[in-house]
Amino acid sequence: MSLPRGTVHLLRSFAGVRQGSPSKQATSQFFSSLHNPHVLRRSIQQPLQRRFAHSPAEEGFESVLDRPAALVRTGGKHNPYGLAFLALMPIISFALGCWQVHRLNWKTDLIARYEDRLILPPLPLPPKIDLSALSSFDFRRVRTTGKFRHSGEMLLGPRIHDGENGFMVITPLDRPNGASTILINRGWIPQNKQRQEDRDPESLPRGEVQVEGLLRHDVWKKNMFTPENKPERGEFYFPDIEQMAGLVGAQPVWVEMTMEPDYVETQERMRKGIPVGRPAEVNLRNNHLQYIVTWYALSAATTFMFYLLVKKPPSNITQRVRHNRAW
Repeated sequence: MSLPRGTVHLLRSFAGVRQGSPSKQATSQFFSSLHNPHVLRRSIQQPLQRRFAHSPAEEGFESVLDRPAALVRTGGKHNPYGLAFLALMPIISFALGCWQVHRLNWKTDLIARYEDRLILPPLPLPPKIDLSALSSFDFRRVRTTGKFRHSGEMLLGPRIHDGENGFMVITPLDRPNGASTILINRGWIPQNKQRQEDRDPESLPRGEVQVEGLLRHDVWKKNMFTPENKPERGEFYFPDIEQMAGLVGAQPVWVEMTMEPDYVETQERMRKGIPVGRPAEVNLRNNHLQYIVTWYALSAATTFMFYLLVKKPPSNITQRVRHNRAW
């Protein structure tokens, strides 16, 4: 059985093997070296390293012995642009949080003002409505009379009501005695009642009617995902009051009919195709408190991160081992 090359080297180095028998002194040195691990490791490692690192049969092979690890020091300089960006984050987010506090107060006061108008008795609409004063009567309950012009009906949608798809019915109201025509949002109908022929005759009153509802000035706006209205095809995706009023020769005045919430009556109206009116309430969204919490939390988090990044490093900088990049 052949011995490993490192073992043969060890025997030759410490046992004094030449051509004769080993002396007692050489034998004693050999066995004493077995109790010294550093000598033993070095004696075996050096010939093995030369064998495996430079073997002609494995030219492309490299080991950790050929490329040892390097000691690097932590606590180097930070990128000034990154520090500047991280320093601006808590300032900007804190400013946005303060702006949302202002927006919350504004929206709360606006909703309170609209709710105060709801408790007032219905206001009769004048024959000619001053359009410049409409903003002062937003969410004001009004009352008027006239005849629905069903031939000028416009369906706005699709709109969702209790998880069901449908449309809002917008009908011009021709008022008597020379009064101006206005637009009435009669309410929501399901999609299967889109055609007037599919509705109950009760849903299309022919005589003079009295309408009571909310006078609206600032109705919902289109967003970047809402397509443009196509009036030539009778498709309306958002309430462009000026455009819709121009199509039927009416004043750009928008009144939303109201009704008391009642499940049985709502189901009966849906079955017949009678528009379901909205409740007389302020339905403005007010999410500014959530935005305040979000921006202030982001400001606190980025401030803490910036502190951790720029705080004074310890006096004894820690040394860490990093592998050579070329390994």
